[in-house]
Amino acid sequence: MKTPRAFYKPLAIGAPAPYRDLPVRLERMIHFVPPHIEKLRAKVPDLIAEVDVVLGNLEDAIPADAKVAARAGFIEMAQTNDFGETGLWTRINCLDSPWVLDDVTEIVGAVGDKLDVIMMPKVEGPWDIHYLDQLLAQLEARHGVSRPILIHAILETAEGVKNVDAIATASPRMHGMSLGPADLAASRGMKTTRVGGGHPDYQVLADAEDDMPRTGYQQDLWHYTVARMVDACMSAGIKPFYGPFGDFADGTACEAQFRNAFLMGCLGAWTLHPSQIEIAKRVFSPETSEVRFALRILEAMPDGTGAVMIDGKMQDDATWKQAKVIVDLAKMVAAKDPESAADYGL
Repeated sequence: MKTPRAFYKPLAIGAPAPYRDLPVRLERMIHFVPPHIEKLRAKVPDLIAEVDVVLGNLEDAIPADAKVAARAGFIEMAQTNDFGETGLWTRINCLDSPWVLDDVTEIVGAVGDKLDVIMMPKVEGPWDIHYLDQLLAQLEARHGVSRPILIHAILETAEGVKNVDAIATASPRMHGMSLGPADLAASRGMKTTRVGGGHPDYQVLADAEDDMPRTGYQQDLWHYTVARMVDACMSAGIKPFYGPFGDFADGTACEAQFRNAFLMGCLGAWTLHPSQIEIAKRVFSPETSEVRFALRILEAMPDGTGAVMIDGKMQDDATWKQAKVIVDLAKMVAAKDPESAADYGL
């Protein structure tokens, strides 16, 4: 394990110094774009205003014979658009693939200064992060990249879940983690073909009562893993996210899954279809009533000290901190969404 002083040193001469605190960004939805499809790349300028993060996907869902085209399409997409406050990410191919080295070297060389985050699939342990960390530092130094490119790990193998705490603290480049339920299900040998969400056969039964039929209650297959991921991320000061929800036709179930993740501490989710963007916006933005109450707390305690009573409830420095988190998030949402700004009174 590195000493604390060495932990924040650049890993290559001329590479930018690692962040000590993550940049504050609005990341309610990470919207996936298959960059080998020109028709979908053409929609990116409109997407930039609509979503918080645009991600060019190079891994799963990209056919083997389209991998090189997807990489080139992502580079073109990055070069020809101004992303402003909207994040620009890419999901590279996994480390045991023949495409990953070119993914990293070509993308950092071409658009390293525009790229915010590299999403890394199938992370098994801190050694995977260490490899990409060192490689990125070398490439940043070579190409004069002015700010560090962050790493976002996908938790989608049994080995990765076992090592989740070590992954979270592997590098100051760590941005966060996402749950990858489909590959994780395969890795664990789970008997489901669903991508996220509950399963009708995963139930608890109500107690038996005379001869009455027993009611079954569907449970969440991913509750344990999301909780482990959130604890690992929040204790390391990085960000937890829910991953994909595969049934695009079931918006109600998608919203329920996103809301469960939000309540458990996730900051956002993946959106794979345009219909999921508004769901993620709604779920991962603070409620108007919460924002207005938080504003009252900050107004009553301008410097965050002491204690006041508001609507019969005591507010002190701890609730002031909670209120500031909500208002800071609301301000970022308001800057992106004029309707929310009006609702919040900001």
